[in-house]
Order: sequence, then structure tokens, then C-alpha cells
Amino acid sequence: MYRIVLGKVSDLSTGVLPHALYEQAPQGARRARWLAGRVLLSHALSPLPDIVYGEQGKPAFSADTPLWFNLSHSGDDIALLLSDEGEVGCDIEVVRPRENWKTLANTVFSLGEHAEIEAEHPDHQLATFWRIWTRKEAIVKQRGGSAWQIVSVDSTTLTTSLSVSQCQLETLSLAVCTPTPFTLTADAVQRL
Repeated sequence: MYRIVLGKVSDLSTGVLPHALYEQAPQGARRARWLAGRVLLSHALSPLPDIVYGEQGKPAFSADTPLWFNLSHSGDDIALLLSDEGEVGCDIEVVRPRENWKTLANTVFSLGEHAEIEAEHPDHQLATFWRIWTRKEAIVKQRGGSAWQIVSVDSTTLTTSLSVSQCQLETLSLAVCTPTPFTLTADAVQRL
């Protein structure tokens, strides 16, 4: 089972949570996103299982809960991927102008990923950049790695048993990396 839920940070961050979770929330700029993620998880699972953190800081449910999840946010949008199949990763990005996107692509994209961009009409290359970026981030997040590891991932030549799928939802690029085959479609996404 894979479940994908999208919401808005601004709406979810004011949702109801147990007092203990409010106490755990970081202060500052990350607080609203953290709270939104916990509220989104609470919508999907009640009661919310205990959350622990891996070596690289990836949140997970404690070992006695046979479920896995990953959260991602971009702007006011937040995505949750929930699974009973094993470790998962997801990434969501608002498809938006980015002045240095070509320089960034030259720094972290593989030859195959560059070929994917070059095959597109120039008007569609920015959207292709974001499509590749979300795939790479989902793969890194599935592994529990840091964003700096994105350069070591070639999303065009996965040789592992992982499944990577993505779709565009209006101005959002959404990608998931799952341990078993899964095809992400707009119909598979639940919105809160």
C-alpha cells in the first residue's frame, strides 16, 4: 500500500496536535513545516506512532510500527508518502523560475539527465529540470541520505530494485521512490 497526501503548510500548521508534539517542534523558520508534517501524519494515522530519527536525521516510525513515511515541502505545499512496503522517499517542488538552474544542472546532473533536458524544447527545459530534480531528491530521501548526495544519483539509470515515478500536478512536480513497483498518477494523490 502506498498513500500520497498533499496539503498546505499554512493550513496544517495550525491543526490540532497533542501538547507533547508542540513541545518537540523546532523554533524559527522550520516550525510551521514541522507542525504541518505532524498534522498531516496525524490525518493519515491515528494515534500517531512514535517517531525516531535515523543516522542522517531521517524521521521514521519506531521499529514496532511496520509503516514507513517520507515528507517533503516546497513553498506552502507539503506532501506525505506513507507505505507498508518498506522505506520510501518523496519530493515535491513548485515548478518555478530559478535563475541559475542551468548552472545547478551542470553541477549535479548526469549525462543522461542532461540529455533528457536537451531533448526538450527550450520552453519546456525548466519544467524538465524540476522533474529530474524531484526524482533525484526522492531517491536520496528513500536512502535516508542528505541533499548533498544528489550529485551521486543518476535518475536515468537506476539498477537497483527501486521504483521511481512522478507526475506534475498543476505547478507542482511530485516524485516518489518506492521499494516495490508503483506508478504515481494524479488520481493516486489525496488532497487535504
